[in-house]
Amino acid sequence: MGTPSPRAVLVLTVVLVGLWAPCGGYGQPNFIVILADDVGWGDLGANWAETKETPHLDQLAAEGTRFMDFHSAASTCSPSRASLLTGRLGVRNGVTHNFAITSVGGLPLNETTLAEVLQEAGYSTGAIGKWHLGHHGRHHPNSRGFEYYFGIPYSHDMGCTDTPGYNVPPCPSCPRHSAAARVARKDCYTEVALPLLENVTIVQQPVALGSLTTRYAEEAARFIRRASESGRPFFLYLALAHMHVPLWDPQPAPTSGRGIYGASLSEMDALVGRIKQVADSHGKGNTLLWFTGDNGPWAQKCELAGRLGPFVGAWQRQRGGSSAKQTTWEGGHRVPALVYWPGHVPAKRTSLALLSTLDIFPTLVALAGAALPPNRRFDGLDVSPVLFGWSDEGHKVLLHPNSGAAGKVGEIEALRLAQYKALYTTGGAMACDGSTGPAEHHQPPLIFNLDRDIQEQQPLDVASREYQAVLPMISRAYVQALEDIAADNVSVADYSKDPAVIPCCSTQHVACRCHGAHTAFHTDRRAPQLCL
Repeated sequence: MGTPSPRAVLVLTVVLVGLWAPCGGYGQPNFIVILADDVGWGDLGANWAETKETPHLDQLAAEGTRFMDFHSAASTCSPSRASLLTGRLGVRNGVTHNFAITSVGGLPLNETTLAEVLQEAGYSTGAIGKWHLGHHGRHHPNSRGFEYYFGIPYSHDMGCTDTPGYNVPPCPSCPRHSAAARVARKDCYTEVALPLLENVTIVQQPVALGSLTTRYAEEAARFIRRASESGRPFFLYLALAHMHVPLWDPQPAPTSGRGIYGASLSEMDALVGRIKQVADSHGKGNTLLWFTGDNGPWAQKCELAGRLGPFVGAWQRQRGGSSAKQTTWEGGHRVPALVYWPGHVPAKRTSLALLSTLDIFPTLVALAGAALPPNRRFDGLDVSPVLFGWSDEGHKVLLHPNSGAAGKVGEIEALRLAQYKALYTTGGAMACDGSTGPAEHHQPPLIFNLDRDIQEQQPLDVASREYQAVLPMISRAYVQALEDIAADNVSVADYSKDPAVIPCCSTQHVACRCHGAHTAFHTDRRAPQLCL
């Protein structure tokens, strides 16, 4: 066959775009982004045969596309979520580590969220679940583009409950009387109860963890139904409590050979299945559903942590410490990812493209027919050609920031270039056995060939031809990335703290109990509200 003429190629491209254009004949698509918490790459049966608790997610993979080389933008909560909602790394958007219950600030207000862009494009926007990007004043989700919010303002281990569930170490329940004996425990919040918010109103404090899954499912279904009836396209950001500790006994309790973790995983799977069913019932093919995770498993939680699959970070394990959450090892940021959109995203497809949660922002903005915010640079890509099956080309270079392990938080400590992974700092994250591994800075960096060594067990010999060939390319990419960041409009988050901003529905009751009352949470108050 001869080479087709440029005109023939152009005609073919126009035809293909006409067939696949997201707005052609359908209007703007609906979007549902489901973000699991601390989920392991191996926690999906579609990824790891040993996992049996995810039939709905596995079905989602069969009916959509599964991404094998997909990464969170950071390896801990707040930075990962900030990057998903801005398409920018923490060194650009300012969110480099987690916010506290006393945090005055949050995601900087000069950063534009995905919800704000889609709202401007005519979308109904809702967030359900964990926020963790600031709860005081204008940092609340209702001020960041979400018309409706229902959930908890930060991680559900950042406040006491009456049924504290399973954690390592275990935490006590909330005190009920001011004279009750208080036992201070490391990593446990014993004085202020975890709140549940609907918009700016605290509807429950402390949260009843056992009913949280049901409430999230009900609110998500209600939001989808109302948005569909309004005739507007919708964007639902569903940030699950699963699989972050504390875990709780699901009702009814699913059977699993993995104990409470497996039972919780089954509950999460059923929740995702229900959301898919609701979305399909309002017009199958109208909604793109994107499931992924915020970071890898929290290894120091031992049997309450998820499965890494093959991404065990063997080099680090040999020296002690974790190679999962908080780290730049694959287990810290390689997460499961599925995209389902009948009639648009091919079914039964597996993609090896190098993608990231950073890509969700520019991709959904493009599919909505909207424009990216001006005067800033983005780390994410519009990967709709990959979603549609036209291409399997993702990032040429992907940066991984330090998320609480050794090194300065937010700094770029690892870099991916094709199949090569360079690590500049290792150690500093706690494993199940309590070890953290020595903090080590590597110059020149450790370089792994992930095509041959997915377990990151043996770095390339610095004297080898392969190392000497790839090091200049990695060094050049690293310098160019830092120069690009330095030339950008970079934000700075306010990490100052004030006990007055802790969400508290009643200072008259120990632990801020609501006793079932619906109490307004004034996000701009300055009077002391800390209940001690």
